[in-house]
This record gives sequence, C-alpha cells and structure tokens, in this order.
Amino acid sequence: MSMRLSTVILPYRRWHEGGRAAWQRAEELGFHTAYTYDHLSWRSFRDGPWFGAIPTLTAAAGVTEQMRLGTLVTSPNFRHPVNLAKELISLDDISGGRVTLGVGAGGNGFDATVLGQEPWTPRERADRFTEFVPLLDRLLTEDGTEGVSYAGDFYSAHEARNIPGCVQRPRLPFAVAATGPRGLQLAARYGQAWVTTGDPKLYERGTPEQSRRALRDQVEKLGKACADLGRDVDAMDKVLLTGFTPDRGRPLESVDAFVDFVGKHRELGFTEIVIHWPIPDSDFAADTRIFEQIATEAVKQLESGSF
Repeated sequence: MSMRLSTVILPYRRWHEGGRAAWQRAEELGFHTAYTYDHLSWRSFRDGPWFGAIPTLTAAAGVTEQMRLGTLVTSPNFRHPVNLAKELISLDDISGGRVTLGVGAGGNGFDATVLGQEPWTPRERADRFTEFVPLLDRLLTEDGTEGVSYAGDFYSAHEARNIPGCVQRPRLPFAVAATGPRGLQLAARYGQAWVTTGDPKLYERGTPEQSRRALRDQVEKLGKACADLGRDVDAMDKVLLTGFTPDRGRPLESVDAFVDFVGKHRELGFTEIVIHWPIPDSDFAADTRIFEQIATEAVKQLESGSF
C-alpha cells in the first residue's frame, strides 16, 4: 500500500479571510486529503474564532475538485448518529463522493461537557462509542424506505430514512481512531482506516524511539483485532496524525527531517501521514515555505516510492 501525505486545516479563520484560500492551496499542493477537527472549541483556540466542521467541509467541497475531505475526528461528545448521518450523506453528495469520516470516542476537556453532561469516564466513552459506530454504519448503508430503527442504552433511532444514501458505496469510509481494545475491535470491524496520534503518555517526556515502539505495539494490536475477525490488516490504511508525539514539530523543520520521519513510520506499517497546516503562535507553528516544500517535494517522493 502506497504512502500518502495529508493535512489538517483547523477551522479558526473566517472563510473569506483566509479560510477558503487554505483549502484551495492544499489541493494545489497535492495533499491526498484535507481534514478538519470536529470540535465546538479546542485548547488554546477556545477563546477565539472557531467554526463548525461540516459547514466548513461543505464550503471546501465547493472550491476543490479532486482532494478528499474529512473530519479528524468526530466523536459522541456532542454528536448523535441520526443527525450526523444525514449531514454526512449530504456532504458526500455535494463533494461528489470525496468524504472520509474520522471518528473516535472523544476525550475530556474542551467541548466534552458543552451539552451540560458530567464528564464521562474512559469506560463510559467506550460504551457510547461501541453503540455510536455500529448505528452510524447502519444509518449510512441501509437507505431503503423502511428506515433504520434501533433502541440502545445511549442512542435510539425510529424509522430514520437516509434516501438516497452515500455516493460512495456501500457508504463513505470510516477512519476509526483507537488505541484501546474495544476501540481497536471497532476499527477492525468497521474501519476502512485506523487513526492514531501515538501514545499520549510519551508526549512530554518520551523519546522518538519510545514513541515508535509504542506505535509498533498499537499496529500489532490492530493486527490481532483484525485477525480475530478474519480480516487482513494490510488491507487497512493506517493513519498517523502528527504533532502529538515527542518529535512535535521537528519533522517540519526541513524536507530531509520530514523524509526521515516518514521513512521510519512507513517501516511500522503506516500508509498516511497527516501534518497540520501552519498556525502562527500556536503548537502548530511552522515555516510556511518549508511546509510547502515538504508538501510538493515529499509528495513526489511518496508517489515515486523513493522513501
């Protein structure tokens, strides 16, 4: 499976004040996919502008033609599968079948309690995620006139109709973010791709070598989950969202540093590397000139298989 280079564009700029230009430029630079975070607010951006993921991706679909678009990631923190499915089917139609849904269990902090609920424990998040993904799968694939009905512990649907269904068949692809056993089982069963940011325990004091060992262990656990279902793990895309490993922004300091980073993670089985669009005065600050060099020169090397 070939290596792909993608980006994530955070929705913090007004569309007519740099937002649209970033998505158009991402396509010009040759990124495979441009994702955005599906949050209502996030970290240091909480007290500044922040726009919705689905409207942003819909606008991006109208100003791009080839590049894939997606969330990285959507979670149950403030989403319900019934409403989300309708929005995704609409976005898939508007984009001409270019949408990938990144989906995860979510975490605490930021917008996790924005609807007024108490913070969920990791077990509670996993319980909800275990219902969320299968129901969303049904809603996006069962597009007949009888609709989808379901009554669970956390989510329900009553004759939810999603005609005509997705442009992509049998549905748009899921990229499931997971590191724990239950999440990896969901990724193995429902995911066309798997997403990780690495081991968060290593972010502050870990080393790049420790991070790669942890990622190798995650890939092996995904392989075990796939094997238990009789699925070939090599058929799944494996996506690394960068910026959260001990390397932090160092891979974006030069083309050579990035090529080295990608090569080491390709050896672990990763097929897609996602880098953040540069944001000044943030954790994702980077030299725009070098970023664009990486996008163009690294993409050529990725396509030629010269890593």
